[in-house]
Amino acid sequence: MSRVWPPASSSDVNALGAHFTLAANLQPYRMSTTFAICLVSASLLGLSGCASVQVHLGMKVYLDKTPVTTIKASLPKGPAIGPGQKLPLVATVTEPNGKILQTEGAGQGKVMWKDLKVTATIATVNQKGIISRPKDPRISDGKIPHVTIMVPSHPDLYADLDIPVRYDETYTANFPGSSGSSGMNGMDGTDGSSGSSGSMDPNNPSAGGDGGNGTDGSNGGDGGNGGDAPPVQVRIAFRSGTHPLLQVSVSAAGVSKAGHDKFYLVDPQGGSLTVKPTAAPEDQAAEADVEAEVAPGVWDRPAEIAGGTAPMDATGRTARPAEAAASS
Repeated sequence: MSRVWPPASSSDVNALGAHFTLAANLQPYRMSTTFAICLVSASLLGLSGCASVQVHLGMKVYLDKTPVTTIKASLPKGPAIGPGQKLPLVATVTEPNGKILQTEGAGQGKVMWKDLKVTATIATVNQKGIISRPKDPRISDGKIPHVTIMVPSHPDLYADLDIPVRYDETYTANFPGSSGSSGMNGMDGTDGSSGSSGSMDPNNPSAGGDGGNGTDGSNGGDGGNGGDAPPVQVRIAFRSGTHPLLQVSVSAAGVSKAGHDKFYLVDPQGGSLTVKPTAAPEDQAAEADVEAEVAPGVWDRPAEIAGGTAPMDATGRTARPAEAAASS
């Protein structure tokens, strides 16, 4: 054990001009070996973001220094992914002795993503193993996202994963009106004046005079009202097939800015779409200004649309074949 500082003597204390008495049993502080180890461990844990430190502490492993026989990929929060959704990938590797190691992140394991090479089609994967599917369903319609995970330090090892797509999600298309302008800040009031000092003469003390009152501040100005939501057009087409889907296009009328239209594929079995053209509070009628239209093709790529269409009633219910024939 080592001393952190030498013991103080009475001469040291007297030299400072202080009047203290040192207790006879006062001992210099000594740092125990256990405490020193705890301090070092805490410091290392504070640096746990560094890969080399994590490996040294046994929290992570280097794959180029670890024998591996197999690798597989999984999507623990899957198995399917919807448009615009992000899900974590997990890679699992097996050592020759049967020991299993998983990736960091969702796998809560020791394998670092930087030791792996991940490629994807119809999707993207970031450096933390998070896979993302494009929000616009037209980009991935009819296609299956695919991921390949390779181990550069073990070129013969790789894992492939096809990720099914899903459309039984809860979607919301929001077209709010413009925000109102901010109100003006009020002005601060003025400070009151200080009172006069009283007399502290022991033979003739007197109280000080009162200070003057401050003035009130002024009120702020009201903000401007927000604008009404724009009229919204909803176009719906029924796409038949082994797994029928509703093909939906939602757009604000009179707005032709690129990217303003929103497109959805909705599974009638479990999926839903809510359109919210939020209006200003004083004009609730604008909330109902939504025009719905049944269209044979509502996307920019009609050639890629498989199957036909069927009329729909005002509730969004797909007409049965006999009703469709009658309506035509």
